[in-house]
Amino acid sequence: MTTSTAPESAFRFHPRLWIGAAMLFAFPALGTIMSDEVKWGPEDFAAMGLMLALLCGAVEAALHWLDAPRWRIGGIMLAVLLVLTVSAHLAIGIFG
Repeated sequence: MTTSTAPESAFRFHPRLWIGAAMLFAFPALGTIMSDEVKWGPEDFAAMGLMLALLCGAVEAALHWLDAPRWRIGGIMLAVLLVLTVSAHLAIGIFG
């Protein structure tokens, strides 16, 4: 009788990543509720939610498909820099 375990699934979900994104999403919502200085509308929350979802998806994809640690780090850094660049452009009004 063998005591082998079941084969590991090819995809591993990282819940801490998504919980961190949800917490990051909650800060502007709390700021909008608690202060008059933070003035976010529904379109701002939609844009941030979309960017955070795409960022988390890109990080999950990098962790799943890239084998070497340096490629994973590079892919994650590229995704983070892309989101930061788009959010900076949105903040100063270039895209919207």
